[in-house]
Amino acid sequence: MTGPVALGLLGAGRIGRVHARSIAAVEDAHLAAVADPDETAASSVARQTGARPASADEVIDDPAIQGVVIATPTDLHAEQIESAARAGKPIFSEKPIALSLDRARRTVSAVARRGVPLMIGFQRRFDPSYRRLREIIDGGEIGDVELVQITSRDSAPPRIAFVESSGGLFRDMMIHDFDIARFLIGEEIVEVAATGSALVDAAIGAAGDVDTAAAVLRSRSGRLALISNSRRTAYGYDQRVEVHGSRGMVSAGNPVATTVTRAGESGFATDPLSDSFVDRFSDAYRLEIEAFCDLVNGGEVDYPDGTDGLVSLAIADAATRSLETGRSVAVADPTGP
Repeated sequence: MTGPVALGLLGAGRIGRVHARSIAAVEDAHLAAVADPDETAASSVARQTGARPASADEVIDDPAIQGVVIATPTDLHAEQIESAARAGKPIFSEKPIALSLDRARRTVSAVARRGVPLMIGFQRRFDPSYRRLREIIDGGEIGDVELVQITSRDSAPPRIAFVESSGGLFRDMMIHDFDIARFLIGEEIVEVAATGSALVDAAIGAAGDVDTAAAVLRSRSGRLALISNSRRTAYGYDQRVEVHGSRGMVSAGNPVATTVTRAGESGFATDPLSDSFVDRFSDAYRLEIEAFCDLVNGGEVDYPDGTDGLVSLAIADAATRSLETGRSVAVADPTGP
């Protein structure tokens, strides 16, 4: 890097604060400005990081800001991505790109016309454990991938207001697992069968969403991924992956604070799991911001781009239709009809 990269942050909610902390933890990054309609939230992040509060337009138009980080509600992503692209700024945006695939396609096309990079916030690709899984697969140690099993369970459900604007569990939560399935299988997903229920919170069902779901993904050559999600656990944030191949298996479990195991009359016990994605993926969030800074500086970076965002959204749409119809659904061409 040639010097600290000046970044602007749109959104000072929960994920916005995560990115603000990650930017502060990266030596070669500097949070120059933060924007949020909630002035109290923006001022809080500004005090903690030394950034200045600003409007979204001011962040995007400021020539001193080299890259824009978008962590606003989903229904604002597409418009803000396009605005940053018109300003010629490299963009990091939380997923999904938009609530509809057609809107997301238009956004990615608009960014491509401007010739600026667009990085999507699939932070799990930067997690050391997931990276190591991919290295082992690429090295041929387990042979050809045949089956991927992904368990993803939140420790507690989100606010209903968030559920109502999120686009649903498949577009908000399981979309991370769709991306990781592609990342590990190494092939595109062509068909999805999904089901789900509202078992955790009746208000989630009343909002038209599910909080407990499962999906089976089939790749072009017939490789399978089995994904299960829940919005609640009684024991912490649970993330596990197992990849079965023709010559073996590789898996990644949940990290805990220490490797200490205690034993007594009631059995064995270890340290608890992380409470949330904020703690579990803290290294991944920092590493993806480092990668984004490299991207801003014109470096060669392996990162999830707009096309990856489109593909995972297309899978999420297929899963949503499968839930509605009770049938397997083909994944639409993410680049459009």
